[in-house]
Amino acid sequence: MPEERDIVKEQPAAEESAAGEPVEEALAEDAAVEAPAEEPDWKDLALRKAAELENVRKQNAQRVQKASRDGMRRVAAELLPALDDFERALAHAEAEEGDEEHHLTAGIRLVQQKMIDALRRAGIEAYSPKGEPFDPHLHEAVAQQPADGAEPGTIVEVYSAGYRYGDDVLRPAKVVVAG
Repeated sequence: MPEERDIVKEQPAAEESAAGEPVEEALAEDAAVEAPAEEPDWKDLALRKAAELENVRKQNAQRVQKASRDGMRRVAAELLPALDDFERALAHAEAEEGDEEHHLTAGIRLVQQKMIDALRRAGIEAYSPKGEPFDPHLHEAVAQQPADGAEPGTIVEVYSAGYRYGDDVLRPAKVVVAG
């Protein structure tokens, strides 16, 4: 008969589930799934979602403003050359007729003024910087000439007005700068 110390006690093998996992681990996982999860903080969740919604609204408002500004830039880019043509046509017609109040030039001036007023209502403003210091962000120098009584770098003549939409320069004014 073997002595007790020679006998190796065998431990019973752990039962296995159908998936091949030990039964104890499978039961532990089921208990974790069935245990009620911690209740979410509804107030915090609501505040986060409200903040997220507000951010989306602000982003959409910014996109709408940008789209509006881009549209105004395109419209102005198309209309400003026509406005310049009106100015040149009027200058030419008035120089030849000798009478500034001729009925044709008066009609052209009326149409020109209506276009300027429509642009102004849309937020597009003309600016003529005569006498101001030259700023390359606002002005395009087409010539430089010596001028009596004017400091160098001062605008002495404006060939065509510049246009702004709010703080954005749509077209810089074409100017002659004192040298």
